[in-house]
Amino acid sequence: MASTMTPISPQEQEALKASIFQRLHPRIYLERFLSENIRPDGRDFDVWRDVFVNVGSITTADGSALVRLGNTTIVCGVKAEIAEPELDRALEGFLVPNLDLPAICSPKFKPGPPTEEAQVLSDRLNEVLLASGMLPLSSLCIHPGKAAWVLYVDATCINYDGNAFDATLIAMVAALKNTQLPKATFDQESGTTTCSRKTKMPLEITRTPVSMSFGIFDSTHILSDPTAFEEPLLDTTLSVVLDSDGQLISLSQLGLGSSGAQNSLQSCMTAAKKRRGELAQYI
Repeated sequence: MASTMTPISPQEQEALKASIFQRLHPRIYLERFLSENIRPDGRDFDVWRDVFVNVGSITTADGSALVRLGNTTIVCGVKAEIAEPELDRALEGFLVPNLDLPAICSPKFKPGPPTEEAQVLSDRLNEVLLASGMLPLSSLCIHPGKAAWVLYVDATCINYDGNAFDATLIAMVAALKNTQLPKATFDQESGTTTCSRKTKMPLEITRTPVSMSFGIFDSTHILSDPTAFEEPLLDTTLSVVLDSDGQLISLSQLGLGSSGAQNSLQSCMTAAKKRRGELAQYI
C-alpha cells in the first residue's frame, strides 16, 4: 500500500527556510531583524523576558527556589552542614554557590565533567554574593573556632535559553531568603554540636543583589536580557548588579568591548535601575 505525504503549506515552507538560514548564517539572520528594530523572538531591544519565581518547592532542602527567565529555567536548593571554621576566620561560616549546566538543558553542553562556562559562572556568582555582603558569614558562626554552618547553594539549569547568570542569581537569592536553619548549640565538654529541629530561624539577609545583563551587538545595538541564540554573536556582555536601593554592587564585562563603551555603559546603568525596581516584587 503506497504511503501518502501531507503537503507542506506555504507558511511551513517559509518557516523551514528561515530555520535553515538561521542555522547557516546566524549573524546575517540577526542583522536583518535588528535592521527592522526588532529581535528574532519579537522583543524590542530594551524589553526583558517574563520572570517567574517559586520558592520552597524542594521539601528535602533547607531552602529552595525555581526561577524561569523566559525559557531559561533554574532550580536551586540550599543544604546546610556543620563544619569547623578556618583558623584565620574563626568567627565565620561558609557560603558555597555552584551552578550545573547539564547536557539535558541544551544541545550546546555535552555529558561529562562541569563545563568551563559553568565554572566561570559559578565563580562570578560566588564573587557577587560575597561582594554584596548579602549574608554576613559571621552570622553562620555557631561557636568561634569550633563550629559553623556551611551553606551549599546548588543551582541546576534544566532549560537553557541564555542569560543564565541573571536567572541563577535570582534563584540563589530567593533560595537563601527561603532558607531556615535549626537552632544549633555547641557543647564544649563533649565537643559536639546539637540541633533543635523544633526551632528554626531564617538567615540574616542584609542585601538582595540582582543582576541585569545586556548584550552589545555590532558596537551599536544594546540588547537587554540576551537569548541563547544572541549570546554567541555579541561583541560584549555587560552585567550590572544592584541591591534593593539601586546601589551598584558590581559591574562585569565579557568580550572585547566596543567603541561606544562609555555611552553603552551609561545606557545600561539607567535601564538596570529601572529593571531592578520591576524585579522587587519577585525577590
